[in-house]
Order: sequence, then structure tokens, then C-alpha cells
Amino acid sequence: MEQDVIRSVEIDEAGRLHVVPSSHSFPYVYREAMEVHWDEQRKSLYSPPPREWSYARWFQQIVLVAREQGCVLVLAANTTWRGVSSDLQRQFSEVAIH
Repeated sequence: MEQDVIRSVEIDEAGRLHVVPSSHSFPYVYREAMEVHWDEQRKSLYSPPPREWSYARWFQQIVLVAREQGCVLVLAANTTWRGVSSDLQRQFSEVAIH
């Protein structure tokens, strides 16, 4: 299975969580039927705004769907964060480890 570093993580103005891989793209991610989508312009996997699930659970879902597509997404020291609190960053880091 391939591995890709997460370039950035962002919560946009609509409340969607975006995860931008460094090199992979996932145009067919909708086939996994996991409510995660690919934004071709942003080059990101994204979730709907949280309803019942937390941002941490959506981050986990995004990582899982990438794995279903044959890629392990990993956080790195140089991952950039936009609109993501330090508490959420910590939660995402814990989710990414498991």
C-alpha cells in the first residue's frame, strides 16, 4: 500500500473538513460510499459539515476512505493547519496513529 503525507488540513467557511494529500488524488472516492468526496480544485478529500460525528471522527473517516483507495495518509511535522484549533490538531494526531 502506498503512503502519502498530508500537506494540509482545513475547516472551510461552510464547516467542511478538507485533507490535502501531497501527491495522491482520489477522483473516484465516491465509489466507497462513505460520504467523503474529492474536490478537484482544492485537491482535497472533504467531509460534509459535522452533524452527528465530530471533526475527529470525520478525519478518521477520510483516512479510512483513502486506505480503501490504496493509500495511507499520514500527518507530518510540516502539515499546515487552517481553521483547526490546537485541540482538534491533537485529536487528529491521535486518530491518525490508530
